[in-house]
Amino acid sequence: MDLDALRFGNFSKLGEAITDWEQMTTKLATLKEDAERNLKGKADKANWSGVNATVTREFVDKTAAEFADAHTQADSIAKILADTRGELIGFRTQLNDAITRASQQNLSVIDTGDGTFTVAGNTRPDWASDPSGKTGVTDQGTVDDFRDEIQGILTKATQSDQSAAKVLRLLVDGAEYGFADASYADRDEAAKAVAAAEKLAKMAKDPADMNLDDIATFNRTMEKYHGDSLFAEQFATRLGARGTLQFWTEMASVHAGARGSELATMKDLQANMSLTLATASFSDSDAMRDWKKDLVAERNTNFRAADSPNPVGALGSQVISSLMRKGEYDTEFLDDYREQLFKADKAAGDAGTRDLWVKGYDAVDLVFGDGNGRDPLEGLFDGLSHNPEAAEHAFESKSDLDHMLGTTAYTDRGESLGRALEAAVTGVADGDTTTKAPGHSVAQVQIMANIMKAVAQPGGGADLVSNGLGDSFGDMAAAYMPEISQALAGPHANTVFLTNSEWPDAFQGEHVPDVVRFLSATSADPAGRAGIIYGESIYTGSLLESHLADPSLFDGPREQVLADIGKNAGVIEGIVGHSVADSDVKAAVDGETDYNNALTQKGNAAKSWVNIAFTGLKLPEHLGGEVMGSVVGGAAGAVAGGAVDRLIEGQEMHGAKDVGLYASAKDVYAMRDSVNQQTQWSTDDALARHHTDLPKDGTDDIVGNAVNEGWDASSEYLSNTKERP
Repeated sequence: MDLDALRFGNFSKLGEAITDWEQMTTKLATLKEDAERNLKGKADKANWSGVNATVTREFVDKTAAEFADAHTQADSIAKILADTRGELIGFRTQLNDAITRASQQNLSVIDTGDGTFTVAGNTRPDWASDPSGKTGVTDQGTVDDFRDEIQGILTKATQSDQSAAKVLRLLVDGAEYGFADASYADRDEAAKAVAAAEKLAKMAKDPADMNLDDIATFNRTMEKYHGDSLFAEQFATRLGARGTLQFWTEMASVHAGARGSELATMKDLQANMSLTLATASFSDSDAMRDWKKDLVAERNTNFRAADSPNPVGALGSQVISSLMRKGEYDTEFLDDYREQLFKADKAAGDAGTRDLWVKGYDAVDLVFGDGNGRDPLEGLFDGLSHNPEAAEHAFESKSDLDHMLGTTAYTDRGESLGRALEAAVTGVADGDTTTKAPGHSVAQVQIMANIMKAVAQPGGGADLVSNGLGDSFGDMAAAYMPEISQALAGPHANTVFLTNSEWPDAFQGEHVPDVVRFLSATSADPAGRAGIIYGESIYTGSLLESHLADPSLFDGPREQVLADIGKNAGVIEGIVGHSVADSDVKAAVDGETDYNNALTQKGNAAKSWVNIAFTGLKLPEHLGGEVMGSVVGGAAGAVAGGAVDRLIEGQEMHGAKDVGLYASAKDVYAMRDSVNQQTQWSTDDALARHHTDLPKDGTDDIVGNAVNEGWDASSEYLSNTKERP
């Protein structure tokens, strides 16, 4: 920065620009709130179908998100500009003060152009005759001191100006269309993030020089900044696609066999790398678009550590996928990468996938912790599990879905595939316990129908449960309890079995046998069975509370609603109970301990299902289509939550047996008594919460008889859909 530019700079124009940005930020805040409350809020409540249910709703959601990003970007720009202006004015004040002090010592400070200046003493004609012998007004040391002070001020001003310009360009370039979501309080905060990325990228280019202390420092910085858009984009692009993959190849090789604190450090590094690259993937800068394209292109490249004697290293896809296990990656990037990986995997056939990815790569271990990363589909599935939209895209093709399910008999990818399928059919990312679960779209329901059909296939479909998918199947059954209930109840059941699904009756008619066989097969897995039990209990509790809070939901006697709900609980849990009692399923259950442990462990997850409305309800369209929480004054979920607590605690049932709920995994009659008691307790809770004028004994009798009726009917469902012993 030139001395005169700072000394005489007029910052009023910049001040006007800041004012404009601040006013724009205020206006965008209003638009953001309006978009979230009115645009997206009304779209979420709308009972759309067909094109509106997919294209229009998605457009509205993305539009609302863009308003939020626009506000964030404008706010960051305003703050960076204001902070930079304040800093430059401060530097101008320091500069003028230094020049004034210099002039008081008869020194002149002159701008000589191109960022240079001179500090020189003022001349006097009588210097030569000065009796002191001095040849100037001041000595050279004073001149040098002022020169250094002024140079320091100009250097800091230049850095402030240039770093502000840099981060502003990066902010704007981060999104090809729309706006970036990076938020900064000032210029210094953004500049530090960029500088940190540049430092780490430089370190990562020479991984052999990094000792454990260097890695610990690297880790701390990445942990601090992995969610920062500018940091992530700069780190990834400065390292480059090939450099990123080579860095992780070297790290995995150097620290192979890590134990103790070293292993913990490397686990953290892998997680932070995954999270950082996930953040970077959302950038649409030119450099980042090239990085993503190049990364996918490197999928078949052989990556070897520099000192490796083995000519066979790791495939690029194996390295890429090992860094996808944490964080949400951009949908478009996941789509592109998944398309290539699926194509290669399908070409090998169901039984050939292990040979394709594992055989010949015995020395590869890219994962610190569980697994070794040789099967790139495992890492990809973990990545999909954190992005429900990309997961849905991945399994829309029945051919792709059937292939991936079929490969679980020959690979260890079943659990990771199960998590990806959960995200695909529920719209909730793995581990997300805060985001409100959306209503099931037509595409999601179709994927769920295809999964149930695959499991229901005679001659091996049920084996999918034991291939690592049973736990996830149970969770999926819980999420689809409204649609499952309508299928088992038959046509015109929507007024009793409320749902926010866009295709609530998809499983009715000819699909009912698939539903029954799916529930039966999933029951063979202790965790899968626990998921069904929790899902049914939560849905039953939600239905009871909704109908007793608002009798207008059903045009008929409330006693009939209670009977219908009770019978449904008996049918669903009866299918589970009879399946466990049947010898072919019973043999697959290790015993009561496994199931009861699974019931306890699943409890914490089930609590989040209540909070995020995993089995969400919605009013019928003729009543406005409002979400149930607004109907019962925001208290929806209280009865369902109580049901979950009773299951976790193993609360004892009343009566002569005096045993805990579901205490026996083998006794079919004990399970019938459990579902009967649980349903009656939920009914009592709902009656008490809403002061409903119905006799307790009478309602308990209605519900109890209905549950028993459903339980008895469940045996017939099973007999009509599968061969039983």
